[in-house]
Amino acid sequence: MSLYSVVVPVYNSEHTLEDLYTRLKRVFEETLHEEFELILVDDSSRDSSFQVMQKLRRLDRRVRIIQMARNFGQHPALLCGFHYVKGDFVITMDDDLQHPPEELPKMITVMNERPDVDVILARYEGRKHNIIRRAGTRLSVWATSKMLGKDPDLEITSFRLMRRFIVDAIVQTSTHLPQIGNLLVMTSNRIINVTVHHDARAYGKSGYSFDRLVKDLIYDITSHSAFPLLVVRNIGLFGFVVTLFLAFYYLIRYFACGAAVEGWTSLMLITLCGFSITLFSLGIIGMYLMNILNEAKKMPHYVIRQQDTED
Repeated sequence: MSLYSVVVPVYNSEHTLEDLYTRLKRVFEETLHEEFELILVDDSSRDSSFQVMQKLRRLDRRVRIIQMARNFGQHPALLCGFHYVKGDFVITMDDDLQHPPEELPKMITVMNERPDVDVILARYEGRKHNIIRRAGTRLSVWATSKMLGKDPDLEITSFRLMRRFIVDAIVQTSTHLPQIGNLLVMTSNRIINVTVHHDARAYGKSGYSFDRLVKDLIYDITSHSAFPLLVVRNIGLFGFVVTLFLAFYYLIRYFACGAAVEGWTSLMLITLCGFSITLFSLGIIGMYLMNILNEAKKMPHYVIRQQDTED
């Protein structure tokens, strides 16, 4: 029998927490017949979420509660919860009941049948997010596949089932503004999707506004890839090569036909050459800055999946 640690970041969810706990308890006790613990991390809610969490803690000691000093965000809340997990497997899910606990047996069954898989990410069937959230998700999937070399068909979602060693590796990182999905891709390539049902939000509305999605996307691009810097560098290099060809062309034309306007050709070539060298230099400087950023992240040099080193 395995122990499953369910980590849930909580923000203004006083109306859904008791239902979430009841449904999780029923799934693990009546369907899976497995042990579980529920770690609720209150991300400085403005309602009575923490009081509900305290009530659940009094009812069931398997419920463990943490309250953040201020609103740090979903991903830091998850990292906080990861420090307290005791299970062999770790599950993350949202607090708004859009991730049905009844879909967990499907993910757990696949994990048990696939010892070669480290992480299972839910692929939502009939996604209930609004159009802005769906568009932002598609753009983020495309961007992360380009920036991180991820399989473009792999959907990154917040409904996850992970082996414990993956979580231990993520906890060791010290990345500013961590994104759990990106850290997973950078930690293991044994990640698959399992299709699950996606429920409509029971109360309130999503905190992911268009501005928030854009900011997250920009951060993903600038913190995990040198792609924009490479584009600038390559534009500069291309411009410099074009300048050399134009210089050669206008030199031949000058001796063959003369110059229509004295000094115009030289001025344009010098301007284009200087602009190209500037862009190329910015790209090179950016590459050095990216190396410094990667050093500051303190990502683990390696992650051991399993070992047999005894004599």
